[in-house]
Amino acid sequence: MMLAGVRRAAGKQAELLNKLIETPGLTGVQVSEKLVEVLGHTPFQVLVGALIGVVAGLII
Repeated sequence: MMLAGVRRAAGKQAELLNKLIETPGLTGVQVSEKLVEVLGHTPFQVLVGALIGVVAGLII
């Protein structure tokens, strides 16, 4: 769960930086591409993946 939190935080930072770059007159930086904002799984996706792993382990 720790790694998922770190990736989500990095995604939030990327989203904020993309907004800052798009703000007119705020920066003079020319950017050729935006930062990737979706880097990890949501907490719900992590939970479902864990449940699938447990069920698969019990079946096998």
